[in-house]
Amino acid sequence: MYFIYFAIIILVPIWAQIKVKRAYSKYSHVPSSSNLMGAEVARKILDANGLYHVNIEEVRGVLSDHYDPRTKTVRLSSGNFHGRSIAAAAVSAHECGHAIQDEEAYAFLRLRHTLVPVANIGSNFSWILIIIGMIAGMSGLLLLGIIFMAAAVLFQLVTLPVEFNASSRAMDQCVAVGVIRNDEERETRKVLNAAALTYVAAAAVAVLELVRLILIYTGMQSDD
Repeated sequence: MYFIYFAIIILVPIWAQIKVKRAYSKYSHVPSSSNLMGAEVARKILDANGLYHVNIEEVRGVLSDHYDPRTKTVRLSSGNFHGRSIAAAAVSAHECGHAIQDEEAYAFLRLRHTLVPVANIGSNFSWILIIIGMIAGMSGLLLLGIIFMAAAVLFQLVTLPVEFNASSRAMDQCVAVGVIRNDEERETRKVLNAAALTYVAAAAVAVLELVRLILIYTGMQSDD
């Protein structure tokens, strides 16, 4: 039983990463009909939504793309910043989706920002408390660790609607501003869906681990 459990929490994230890398690699070699660089796609979408104040910057790394709400900046990895592919357009549009969420005060995005400090504490300290609690047989300490971990899991769950909504906005914007044609929607959606799988996998594994720890805690309580 434990073998199956650990196989799931190890293999599911790996499978998700393989899916996103394959989709990105495939469609990064498929040029978009607009022939716009990712940075140009981002600027076009942002301007179409009145977000002239949002900057676009190039960052190092592969798929290191993100939106920074503190500085109102869309940051694109070099491959997507300069790329003229379906993948570059999809990723750039997705990050612009987050910028639009921020401008509209999208509820789940606001909630995720609020949870960041709590989630960071939960991620950093939960396992220390959990391990000490399990080794020392201290159910109270284990429970405290579970509570901290639950905060981190909640952050991951809230991230799901944020990411799916950003992808939905990305598709709508790509079509609305003419970045892709109708026959390119399928390929664009494949890139966005593959990226979303990584968040789904991470959330699923986190929930499974939280449930396992809760079961261990209830077992300790019944033994007392």
